[in-house]
Amino acid sequence: MALITSLITGVKTKDEQLFKEMGARIAQARKARGLTQVQLAEQLGIAQQTLAHYEGGRLRLPVPTLLALATELKVSVTELIGESAALPHKPGPVSRLQRQVEQISRLPRSKQKLASDLLDTVLAQG
Repeated sequence: MALITSLITGVKTKDEQLFKEMGARIAQARKARGLTQVQLAEQLGIAQQTLAHYEGGRLRLPVPTLLALATELKVSVTELIGESAALPHKPGPVSRLQRQVEQISRLPRSKQKLASDLLDTVLAQG
């Protein structure tokens, strides 16, 4: 049954808690900005039902959408994904990668998508 559920929802069992927690943080940030799901979905260019699935942790959140959410909600990506899911904490200055992710989150959506596509290409090459 879990396999059928994961196929339908797009979230594997081991990832369920992570996505539920991230969805709750997205909903909390949206409400703190005084936005409805409909309003935020329109700003993101997605269906309200899709946003509801992200907030419920029932659907994987694409990186470009995560970046756009952080931008629209005026929060960091780390705030949305949660400190425990973020890169391991190292004492000292913020890592270069963390700074780059934050910078990308402030770019227009088209440039965020380009950055995400480039990263996907590099990662696919191993």
